[in-house]
Amino acid sequence: MPFSVEEFFAVFAAYNTAIWPLQIAAYVGGFAVVAMLWRPSRMADTGIFLVLSAMWVMNGIGYHWMHFAPVNPAARVFAALFVVQAVLLAVAPLLSRERAVFGHAGSGVRWIAGALIVFAMILYPLLGFAFGHRYPAIPVFGVAPCPTTIFTIGVLLLGDWKTVRWLLIIPASWSVIGGSAAVLLAVPQDYGLIAAGFIALGIALAGRRLRANGTGA
Repeated sequence: MPFSVEEFFAVFAAYNTAIWPLQIAAYVGGFAVVAMLWRPSRMADTGIFLVLSAMWVMNGIGYHWMHFAPVNPAARVFAALFVVQAVLLAVAPLLSRERAVFGHAGSGVRWIAGALIVFAMILYPLLGFAFGHRYPAIPVFGVAPCPTTIFTIGVLLLGDWKTVRWLLIIPASWSVIGGSAAVLLAVPQDYGLIAAGFIALGIALAGRRLRANGTGA
């Protein structure tokens, strides 16, 4: 690994200081997504996807490219992946023209997705605090890759499977890459990212059966 644990958290300290108060805007956007999920519509779809897209752009360019790349050259590749995901999210409303993308998940998947959303927005920072992480040297929801990815997976699991399955590929891939921080960089809350990736994979593998039983996306 080309950087130390101390350098890793120093990057977050510099990043959070540089982008303040966008952390607040990220939470406002996150709660707006939750509100739109309660009242699914074509207009809500557009809002949800655009908020998610903005988060992924911020993570790709703001975090990976501008702040993480100086200590980890691989971050330039990560930045490209995050920007690609942002573009895919931005154009997603165009892929489903007949009905709303969200609002089709069965009760079982809704509970799982809801748990991931709550974890990303609330439990993730609380666990970080419990493990001794202090602002600004912490990953923050919406502007840091791992909580943003957990949130994105949770939201997408609530969507129509034909539309969202392709949008889960990069987040699920990042769950493996970013989840390594749980072990290597003393970020235990990132075990939630690993879990989110396995959940997405499990639902993908069981998708046909779940949809046939009326319990899946």
